[in-house]
Order: sequence, then structure tokens, then C-alpha cells
Amino acid sequence: MGRVTDRHGPGRRDREIESLEDFDRAVAHGDLAGHRVQSVDLTGRTFALLRTDTSGASFLGCPMQPDAAAKVRADGALVFPPVPDLPFDPYRARLYSPGELFAGIGEGYEATPDARTYAWFRRTRADGDIRASMLRAVHDDAMSDALDELLDGLRVVGVMGGHAMARGSEAYAGAARLGRELTRAGLTVATGGGPGAMEAANLGAHLAPYQDGALDEALRLLAKAPSYAPSVSDWARAAFEVRARRPEGGASIGIPTWFYGHEPPNPFARHIAKYFANATREDGLLARCNAGVVFLPGAAGTVQEVFDNATPNYYESRGGPTPMVLVDRAHWTERLPVWPLLRSLAAGLPMESRIALVDSVSEAPAALSRLLAA
Repeated sequence: MGRVTDRHGPGRRDREIESLEDFDRAVAHGDLAGHRVQSVDLTGRTFALLRTDTSGASFLGCPMQPDAAAKVRADGALVFPPVPDLPFDPYRARLYSPGELFAGIGEGYEATPDARTYAWFRRTRADGDIRASMLRAVHDDAMSDALDELLDGLRVVGVMGGHAMARGSEAYAGAARLGRELTRAGLTVATGGGPGAMEAANLGAHLAPYQDGALDEALRLLAKAPSYAPSVSDWARAAFEVRARRPEGGASIGIPTWFYGHEPPNPFARHIAKYFANATREDGLLARCNAGVVFLPGAAGTVQEVFDNATPNYYESRGGPTPMVLVDRAHWTERLPVWPLLRSLAAGLPMESRIALVDSVSEAPAALSRLLAA
């Protein structure tokens, strides 16, 4: 399958500095001219900054001593200083981990960075403050940049489905087995990062390296807290209990949003790209699924995702069409008759050989494999 495109063009990545090790290496090999230094604490690198050419460089959210900051500005570098009193770092260079977003869960979900960031978002999104909207945009672009770096060269398959799918249900267990099988097949599972079907697929990916009984055990443990309502804290603690028993899990991606911040991110995705702008998040998630998307039964959100994915496949605006597998014939032909419209759209186009409808989730991996080979 194709590689995720480097948005910045050839030669850009080797000028990005995202750690002190990267910084020291760049200084040792010459200068910092034209480099981009992202969210690195440089308060202990004053001497290096004073003696190194930083012309044309950009420093995004990098703490430094006042004399060092004055010198790099005099060199003509752009300096975007850290923003105090924010519950998130708008310049961060890496995706989130579950432990970062849920830090402090022992004191209750309200104490976590995820909950505090959602509270900040709710306070600022409607006030028209350009400073807040700029910080959200910078953060989301940093997420996209980190996501591109992580997924470069990977075969990514999306699993979409409803957030209301409860732990303890057979549907949840089926979605978890799907995530496990796709991961064992060498694909990287990506979901919307929330609860329900999304969590189940990330759970299956996490437990893919273990014997099958590990998933059965996890499903029993999680059934004690079937939903994030009424208590996100209890819901999250049950997930972290599963992670503690099986810490070395398989990698998968969650791409949630604070736009729906009342729904917490699930703790089973190893890497979490959480966005403020839901439209950016939705489009970016589907665009990165270069090995196709499996659509489990869902409601309005999942229907939207079906056609958000179908549109570039229809116009081939991202290259050749990627596979789309819809699961549950009755759901997609009777309750929400998406399949007849999708099939009519695809008729006579290359897209036609890349769509499939299956009766059960157990059939989805084989259907995806057939479409990938088509």
C-alpha cells in the first residue's frame, strides 16, 4: 500500500528537532540555521544557543533563559514562547499516551489532563477569542504532524462504529476480536479513539500479542463498568486494570476529539491523537486509512463516516479507492439503508470492486483481504 505523504516535502524532517538528543546532535554537526525546534526545554542549553547560528530557525514552545531568547531573536529566529496556565501543550511534538491523558485518575477523572483540557475548551470555544482559537489550531496541526511521522510506511485500517456499544455485549466482544485479528494480520488499527466499538477494536489490538484467553479475561473485567456513564472514573480504572495485567500490548491508534469531550478517550490505543477541531480529526482519520475501513453498525456519526470515506473513493481524489467493508446486512440495508446508495454510487467505477457488505463481524477480515487484493 502507499505511504503517508510527508506534508512538508523532501529535506524537512531532518531539520525538525523534538528532543534534547536531537538538539545536541544538530549543534554538534554544525548550526541550527533553518531548524524547527518543537517543545524542547532549552533552559540548560544557553551556552549552545549563544554560540550557535540560529538564523531562520523557529522555536515553538521551548523554554530558554532570557539572554538566550534575546540572542536567537537577534539572529532572526522566530520564537513562540510557552503559554502558561494551559492544561495542554499546544506545541507538543508527539502523540498522547493513555497514561498522559489519564494522569491523576486515582483522584477522579475530573483531575486528569484530558478532563481539564475539555473544561478549558468549553470555556473558550464560544468566546471569539482569537488567542484561544490560535492555540487550538497550533495544537491540532502539531497532532497531524506527529501522526504523519508515526504512520509513515504503515498499513492502516480504520474500524468505525457506534460509541454506545456497551462492554459486556456480544457486539463489543466481536469488535474486539476484529481488532485482534487485523493486528495479527500486520495491519495498524485506527479508530475514532472513543468508547464503544472504538474502544473494543483498540482493546483487541492491544491484546493481539497474547493468547486468546487474555481477551476473554479482559472482557470479563471490563463488564464490571459497561459504560462511561455514570462514572468515567470507574470506566477508566477498569481499563487500566486490564492494561496493568497485560502491559506489553500491540500498537494501535486512537483519534478522538474534545469537541465530543463528554465521551472520554479509551485507554487501549497506544498512541492517541486528540484534536479540538472535529472536522480536522474526522477527515484526517479516514485519509490515513490506506488499507481500508471496516464500518460496524452505528448511527448518524458512522453514516457520516461512510460517506466521508466514499467521496474521495468516488472521485479518486486521494489516488485509487481504498476498501470499505460494511458489517451487518440488516443494519445497513434495512435499519439504515446505506448499502444500496453506496452500491449505486460505485456502479461502473473502480470503487465498485473495493466495497463489500458482510453479515457478521467474523467475516470482515476475509472480506477486507479480498478487497485489498482486488
